[in-house]
Amino acid sequence: MRKLTYFVAVSIDGFIGDESGDGNMFMSYVDEEFLAYLKSEYPDTISVEGRKILGLEGVENKKFDSVVQGRGSYQVALDLGITSPYGHLREFVATRSLTESPDPNVELVRDDVVGRIRELKAEDGDRDIWLCGGAQLAGLLADEVDELVLKTYPVILGAGMPMFGGRTSGLDEFALVENRTFGNGVIVRRYARKR
Repeated sequence: MRKLTYFVAVSIDGFIGDESGDGNMFMSYVDEEFLAYLKSEYPDTISVEGRKILGLEGVENKKFDSVVQGRGSYQVALDLGITSPYGHLREFVATRSLTESPDPNVELVRDDVVGRIRELKAEDGDRDIWLCGGAQLAGLLADEVDELVLKTYPVILGAGMPMFGGRTSGLDEFALVENRTFGNGVIVRRYARKR
């Protein structure tokens, strides 16, 4: 069975963005060392536009073949006129407000998001599914998350968008699998769900 991996940028105090969801404050930590790591280990998570800039066009996907994101996360790309921000992956957008996909590569998931993710996880394949965000979608899919990859940036926001929005109960335990520290203070931790 394929895994659902929540690969996300987060502050020390557990926020993926400010109250509006903006996470641009994390971008100043993407230095040469950290970018080299992302390019070599997680090139799939770099947008089509980023891949063009970084010379990664045509680079084979390493870990993921699909990405799922919420409407708010997808809107960031739409606001820039980009209808398929991760065109090198199959794209799924959980939404109630969009009635028609603006791009043939983007499948809108309007009902039973959990069921659709379970279908994707049950597919044959050697690559996994990346949960890109946002907070409400992560909260909805928390029980389906098999792996967490937290890019923890050395900032405290104090308030903002939590990693798992709308989740009020439940205890999920994960085991630390990998821990990598960078010179700029960023820590990338990978956790696997305990079964």
